[in-house]
Formats: sequence, C-alpha cells, structure tokens
Amino acid sequence: MLVSIGDALGADLSVRLLPGAGPRIRDRFQAPIVEAVLRVAHPTWHRLVEVPVRRPVRGVIDLVLSSRSVVVATEVQSEIHRLEQQLRWATEKSLALPSAEAWSMIAAGEEPIPISRLLVLRSTHTNRELARAFEQTLATAFPARSVEAFAALGDPAALWPGPAMLWAVVDARGARVLDGPPRGVPIGR
Repeated sequence: MLVSIGDALGADLSVRLLPGAGPRIRDRFQAPIVEAVLRVAHPTWHRLVEVPVRRPVRGVIDLVLSSRSVVVATEVQSEIHRLEQQLRWATEKSLALPSAEAWSMIAAGEEPIPISRLLVLRSTHTNRELARAFEQTLATAFPARSVEAFAALGDPAALWPGPAMLWAVVDARGARVLDGPPRGVPIGR
C-alpha cells in the first residue's frame, strides 16, 4: 500500500527500523511493586535493579538486595502462568548471580556469601487461588515466614530468615508490600 502511495506521488519509499530505548513494559504492575519493596527495605540494604546474569543461565533478576550477611535475589510477579517454570527460573537465576558483572559490588568482597530468594506476588484472586492450590510446593520453595522476611527488610538488626514469599497490593493508592500473607493464604504464616 505504501509503495502504491509513493508511486502515485512520484516518490521513493524508504523504511527504517531504528533501535528503541529498550523493551516495552510487559508487566505494568512490576515497577510499582519493586518501588514498594524498595520503600520497605532499610537503607542499609545495598540495592540493584534489573541485574543481568549470564552463567549457567541468562536472565535478569528484578531486584537484588545485599547486606554483609546475605544476598537476596528478588523476583516480582503480578501474575504467574506456570508455577513450576517460575520456581525453576527464579532458582536458576539466583544461582547464576555470581556471574553478574556487579557481583563484586554485591558481595562486597565477603566470599562466600549466601544467596537467598524472595518472591513478591501481587495479591490477586488468581494468585491467591494458586497459592492455596499449591500450598505445599510454595511452602517448600519459600519456607520462611512472611512476617519475618518483611521485618528483616525493614530492620537491619533482624536476620534474613531464608527463602521467602511476600505479597503486594496494587490499587488506586499505589503499591504496598503486605507484612504477611493475605487472608485465606496459609503460606508464610
């Protein structure tokens, strides 16, 4: 159609594809939830967002929080389509964290430093149903209590409890991280 218009106008057609500023935002809730986690995290946590890892898997970790005693690879999801894939992918990316260019800054020369995981899920009907349906799987993957993980984010004296899952609410007032699981979700209590 463009060639026909060009011919009718006596013009040549030229099409260019120019690189954009990056990928389109695929999950419009992810950035507000990351912001909410960052607001909860005490300033003593060293923070990095969108940390690429390369070996043995390639990917990007949404948020990395590190202290002198632990590194927490954080994945933020507003919707989970395939639970087993999400769990596997989050684990593989956290294990690949030492391959990140920023690892020397993340680990702050404290070798070896344990790497833990945090999954932050948006509290939706679908995600709460998923958590109830796969309670044992999620409790095994993220055994720490949500209230302890929430406390450890905000209090530098509190020890990180291990792999944990937190929930976030996104509504007209913005995003906020809950200090425990939503009502009716037994995981992390």
